[in-house]
Amino acid sequence: MKPLTRNALERAGAAFAFEGTIQDTKSNESGHINDTVEVKTVDAAGSAHHYILQRINTDVFVNPKELMENICRITSFMKEKIEAEGGDPLRETLTVVPTKDGASCYLDEDGNAFRAYLFIENAVCYDTPTHTALFRASGLAFGHFLDLLSDYPAKELHETIPNFHNTAKRYADFLEAQERDAAGRKKEVEEEIAFLKRRAFYAHAFDEALAEGNLPLRVTHNDAKLSNVMFDKTTGKALCVIDLDTIMPGLSVLDFGDAIRFGASTAAEDEPDLTKVRLDLDRYHAFLEGYLAGCAGKLTKPEEDFLPLGAKVITFEQALRFLGDYLNGDVYYHTERPGQNLDRTRTQIRLLEQMEKLL
Repeated sequence: MKPLTRNALERAGAAFAFEGTIQDTKSNESGHINDTVEVKTVDAAGSAHHYILQRINTDVFVNPKELMENICRITSFMKEKIEAEGGDPLRETLTVVPTKDGASCYLDEDGNAFRAYLFIENAVCYDTPTHTALFRASGLAFGHFLDLLSDYPAKELHETIPNFHNTAKRYADFLEAQERDAAGRKKEVEEEIAFLKRRAFYAHAFDEALAEGNLPLRVTHNDAKLSNVMFDKTTGKALCVIDLDTIMPGLSVLDFGDAIRFGASTAAEDEPDLTKVRLDLDRYHAFLEGYLAGCAGKLTKPEEDFLPLGAKVITFEQALRFLGDYLNGDVYYHTERPGQNLDRTRTQIRLLEQMEKLL
């Protein structure tokens, strides 16, 4: 996308039904996909209001109207459930602020797409689980997210990124990348290619269970990282799951697996020193305990049984994506140094080896 201009931001700010007049804006660098700005307004009575204004990355999400339709449906559905449980719907899920015309997003003359949310005060997100209790709390949040949406008809949702967790297609794309060898790097990664090819069975790990109806299609988050959970600064309790752009029909076991892949690893995703990369079983069991508690019995027995396999499949899938991008010349994932995608690949392979031994 083109850089966000001040003029476009001002037009967008004027388009939404904010209370009062905009007094201040501040860039928020926490996300990597969308452009995020904090907006503060003051109304006629002198009261302050706080919002989040985002420019949606339409290179990634090509249909922002469908994206926002998903989010509006899901958040409205959850608000009713949260209120029925005696919770606070303004803090326990996102609140979409409409445009002055009543739309869920604003499309400007330059092709930009903007949306706005109420800012959730006194809340914080964490990038890494500094202790197991924090990771357990994130598991509880994602489990409760599944619980709240367990009776929502998942098939009614749009696919915001088609084939996002279609592991069979990811494997086919990887095979094509290593065959094409666009960047001339195949010879240096033959060992990694062979490792992944020996595990081709992961690409179809859930086919039989899906065909037999043992794995239900659910509303899934598809980016179940710790950083996508907001925590109350005062109580330390998990408040809500955020970053709902990849809400789609999917499998609970893959959401669980992605949380484990990212949060139960002892090293950064691009760590060059593989001796630092291992699966932290304490974190794994803490998240599992929280997740099952949050799900409140909504998972089927096959879903529970397949949770460890979900972690392996999603880690395999991510290794395919990183290595495929490396072979293609680093054209998809942002890289800050040579070989970063290869380091990412190797951490996933190392983590998968650990999972195969321990889970």
